[in-house]
Amino acid sequence: MATFPQPKTRKDRGVRKIFCMPVEGGEGSCIITPSPLQCDTRFPREQETLKNHFYFTDFERHNAEIAAYHLDKLLGFRRAVPTVGRNVNITRELYALAQGDLLKTFFISPDNNLCFHGKCSYYCDTAHAICGSPDMIEGSFAIFLPGKEAAPRKVWRHPWRRGYHKRRKAQWEVDDEYCELVKEVHPYNEGRRLLDLMDMAVLDFLMGNMDRHHYETFKMFGNYSAPLHLDHGRGFGKAFHDEISILAPIYQCCLIRHSTLATLLRFQNGPQRLSEAMRVSMSADPLNPILWEPHMRALDRRVNIILQIVRECINKSVDPVHVVINDFH
Repeated sequence: MATFPQPKTRKDRGVRKIFCMPVEGGEGSCIITPSPLQCDTRFPREQETLKNHFYFTDFERHNAEIAAYHLDKLLGFRRAVPTVGRNVNITRELYALAQGDLLKTFFISPDNNLCFHGKCSYYCDTAHAICGSPDMIEGSFAIFLPGKEAAPRKVWRHPWRRGYHKRRKAQWEVDDEYCELVKEVHPYNEGRRLLDLMDMAVLDFLMGNMDRHHYETFKMFGNYSAPLHLDHGRGFGKAFHDEISILAPIYQCCLIRHSTLATLLRFQNGPQRLSEAMRVSMSADPLNPILWEPHMRALDRRVNIILQIVRECINKSVDPVHVVINDFH
């Protein structure tokens, strides 16, 4: 994907610009998602989430999508689509193929760099344009999932979705017994789904992703389908702050999958810490280094935090088997 020919079509979703291209074999396609200010010259690796930005107004980061894929794989989930970084020539690979409304958004900046902003819900304007240096940008490419006709998917509202409002909080943020309500509702009252959300909380906490509002499953597998881990562009935004509320599913339900706990313990005790495993896994990516070093250190720190919360749950429980569940997934 790092060397495939230029994109052929384009879609705009939310704050992202998505360009599609055929994949060898004709069965899939890739997307490039350079978000506003994701060029090296405008959004360097060490740029953190702005302090006055809410989680729902944060910029999306192409390197977060890449790192999330590697993190998901190392945790043993394998529910994120393969994603790789790539340098893109705006002139040759985007502008030369642009049509219609997209073409109208290209311009030369006062610093003589080629820029564009596309059309999407927000952050798609001249003030938030994607600019090359002078016409080169970084982007992330991810394999498209099969079309919804070939593999229908169901979109679920995440039970621990945030309020997405400047003043209102979600119910789980004010009700410590919220998990008991979730356990009574399908599909969380049976099968694997509730434990899958614990896995998702682990993934999101490790990368600091507060933007998990919905998730998808394949319809054909019913409640035996693991949720797909998609849309991680707002992860890895705060290297020095650990957002404990992301772990609400775990500390409110006091549940974790046995295999996930074993993986976290392995990364805590060695022989290889999570940061080291991530460094090795991402080393072959064309845009390496993918993460700022403080984000790597944060991964190890957050592993310890998750394990401490699990220990507290076990100490409160009558029997550890009620906390650590072995469901063979």
